[in-house]
Amino acid sequence: MLEERIKPALHHEDDQRFEYLVITSFPGEPKHLARAALREHADNGKWELMRTCRYEGGAYKYWLRRRVMRIRSTLGT
Repeated sequence: MLEERIKPALHHEDDQRFEYLVITSFPGEPKHLARAALREHADNGKWELMRTCRYEGGAYKYWLRRRVMRIRSTLGT
């Protein structure tokens, strides 16, 4: 299983910023390992499943996303 994190672009507005995580499951791997990884990220990392794609060779790709929250300082400096 392969995991790749994609950071958000800096030019988007704050309400459109998402961070993406792509999990690739290869044909010989058991499905329960991919399901466990998806469940772990969803429960602990606040990721949501955005897209699932099955490729011709039997590989699966799962795209997860979560909103990036930017904190602005409230201190007057």
